[in-house]
Amino acid sequence: MENVTYSNIGMFCVLISCATMPAYTAQRPVTMADIQALEAQLAELKARLIAQSSDSQSIQAVKRPKAKDKTRAVSALHSTTQVEPKREKEVRVYATVRPTFGLIDEQDESNLDVRDALSHAGIKAVHEFQPGWRAELHGEWSIDLANEGNFGRSRRAYTALSTPYGRFGIGKQRPAQYLFIAEYVDIFNHGASPFAYDPESIFFVDNLVTYRYETGPVTFIAVGQFDGKEGDNQADLINIGLSYDKNGIHAAVTYQHNTAYEQEQKLGDSTLWSGALAYQFTDDFYAALAYQAKEYDYFTGNRDGHTFDMSMAYQLTKHYKLKAGFFDFDDGHISLDPNNQSFDGYNLTLEWLPVDSLRLHLEYLTKSFDNKNEFDSISVGFRYDFSTKWQYE
Repeated sequence: MENVTYSNIGMFCVLISCATMPAYTAQRPVTMADIQALEAQLAELKARLIAQSSDSQSIQAVKRPKAKDKTRAVSALHSTTQVEPKREKEVRVYATVRPTFGLIDEQDESNLDVRDALSHAGIKAVHEFQPGWRAELHGEWSIDLANEGNFGRSRRAYTALSTPYGRFGIGKQRPAQYLFIAEYVDIFNHGASPFAYDPESIFFVDNLVTYRYETGPVTFIAVGQFDGKEGDNQADLINIGLSYDKNGIHAAVTYQHNTAYEQEQKLGDSTLWSGALAYQFTDDFYAALAYQAKEYDYFTGNRDGHTFDMSMAYQLTKHYKLKAGFFDFDDGHISLDPNNQSFDGYNLTLEWLPVDSLRLHLEYLTKSFDNKNEFDSISVGFRYDFSTKWQYE
């Protein structure tokens, strides 16, 4: 069909038309009107053939793109897939203010007092400069509402580098002991909680070098405190831990060895083995246990102590939560020893949470000491959290 010219088609159509004329037309001469009618038919047929040829070429072009067009399409695809992903660069500024006001009965004396439940403010910056590689800086400082609202005592001050091989940090940070053991029972609005963990365990540690590695639900942390010439082998503290977190379960074990000082005078060494177990039973009910077995190898003598904290939280309604805790601290001294500071007790807290960033609470706390009078307090308090984040280039 592609080799048939339009003139041949015209001649063929004329022959067909002449052959198919009625018999009476063959007996009369062909007039100019007959010729014009045939020419009109030929023009119409030619237009139809041109239109059909154009449509056929368009369809074939879609089905079989030219080699040049294929090259352009592949190049465009590669240029799209090779766009470098956007790196994380952000700065977060945050603050939490936690004043309390309560009636405190201590050593047979009662008083009203405004205290602080660890208010603080901080800034954290993160810069991802390669896939899987992030630089981090973090500074955090206390706000002491119980003493003129003073600002400045550091809680954290460090830099860290996260890599595919783990996270390395240097500076004042949280150790494994708090992150794996204390944090899961530390749910109360109080500056001394967890209450049994608090007296002789660590929260923030300066001069700290940390390493953290996560694989699936398992996390490993190792930290060391290096403070000049103090401590055995020039290390004041070694703390390692292993945790498992999955499906609402947290289970962890830690080991800690540190050198104890009192105003630069070395007291001796202590060793701590710890375990924690926490579980989110339902969306409304949470419970956690933390236990530490501590050996004191001091120049004044050896002794064994322990800490035990249990915390529970139950969501009563959308905006009300009930929390309860039981704790037991034993420093290893006998009851009649004047150095004995052992105690046990419990606390009960009702919280009102009108919005996510605001918490108001009513708390009752009691401690029963082995070697001194009981401690009781009833307090109310506020907690307001603020946080904002910026992305930067």
